[in-house]
Amino acid sequence: MKVKNKNGVKIISYVVIFLLLGVLIQSVLYINSQEESKAGAGAAVKVLLSDMDKKVQALEESAAEIDLPLDENSDKKTERAETLRELSLLTLVNPWNPLPEDFESGLELAYVNDFAPELEPHNDYEQMEIHAAKALAKMVRDCRRAGHGAYICSAFRSHEKQVMLFENKIDRVLAEGYSQEEAPNIAAMSVAVPGTSEHELGLSTDILDESYPYLNENQEHTGTQIWLMEHCWEYGFILRYPNGTSDITGIIYEPWHYRYVGEKFAKEIYDSGLTLEEYLELRRGR
Repeated sequence: MKVKNKNGVKIISYVVIFLLLGVLIQSVLYINSQEESKAGAGAAVKVLLSDMDKKVQALEESAAEIDLPLDENSDKKTERAETLRELSLLTLVNPWNPLPEDFESGLELAYVNDFAPELEPHNDYEQMEIHAAKALAKMVRDCRRAGHGAYICSAFRSHEKQVMLFENKIDRVLAEGYSQEEAPNIAAMSVAVPGTSEHELGLSTDILDESYPYLNENQEHTGTQIWLMEHCWEYGFILRYPNGTSDITGIIYEPWHYRYVGEKFAKEIYDSGLTLEEYLELRRGR
């Protein structure tokens, strides 16, 4: 009996040992699997973070390109700015389209004779938008070299100057016998209502011939106007109020009034024979 009991104890001991070894082996395997899982997860996180860093860097570089300041090294933005400047030269100002409220903020004026010192100023209003001033100086100088007595009668006008001219014109119309109700409308046919004058835009000029310094239709027969009407487009100007277009422009025929639109648009308008109003309508329909 005693021998049997000893064998039973041994058997039980072996079973317990095997059970303990099984638990230990499972524990070790579990720990290893957890560590491998953590290692795998850590590697996956590293890959994800690296990918995110690359995407963030790409977004930052893209944003930097968008916010790139306009300078000489930015060809695309320089080209866009030049296009916008060209289009601004087509700004329509007439009795039905007043000047933009903020136009003065971007207006850079220059005296015409700064670019052609031989053109002695006849008054204090021989200023224009700087690109227009350069072109006008060259055009008047070349007109004179062609043997004509061209001179600038008027160019840029401040709003206050335009108010004074308009009120003076009303007084003259009243003196001709028209009523107070009629005078402003009649005056507006030859002197633009303040706020609707191209002269306030800084892109228009009145040019006369020294042999006939009068603002009337006979001005068209002078050598100056004959030359200008043929060549003004070469310098970026157009005759703004051609004969027979008053119903379109709202202004009487003025063979002395020239508008700067830039050489590109001036050639198109000259070749088309259209007024600025008609040309802009044509562009909108393209």
